[in-house]
Amino acid sequence: MRSIPSTPLYEKDFALWIEETVANLEARDTSHLDWQHLIEEIEGLGKSQRKAVRSYLLRLLEHLLKRCYVNLPECYRSWEIEIRNFRRELKQELKESPSLNGFILDITDESYEDAKQAMQEDYPTVTFPERFPFPREVETLLTSKFWQDDNFS
Repeated sequence: MRSIPSTPLYEKDFALWIEETVANLEARDTSHLDWQHLIEEIEGLGKSQRKAVRSYLLRLLEHLLKRCYVNLPECYRSWEIEIRNFRRELKQELKESPSLNGFILDITDESYEDAKQAMQEDYPTVTFPERFPFPREVETLLTSKFWQDDNFS
């Protein structure tokens, strides 16, 4: 008689796998942990959070570029609302994981290039700065209303 390999609980019932994993962790029962999948899930959490931060930063930069450089006053209010929303999301991520401040600084130039490219496609007659035009402090990026600053642009 041929033996059929058992399918790990992780693949059969993810919710139950989580419950059992948490119970094993709380009981300090390391002998019954599904280490491979547990490691994958923890790595995935970190990647997921970084992906969210990258997405919020990109959208924030797009809206900052529009608000600071695109002359469409009828759109200013909606862009400012979006800026506020993306800032709030970034602040929440940073509150939960302050170490992501460094990650934001690491991805600023790449994110700016992506945002600038998208805005150049959307507004081909507008000239956007070649280099990152905003201060490189996360707190300032998440609070300042650059479009109100006479020294900006």
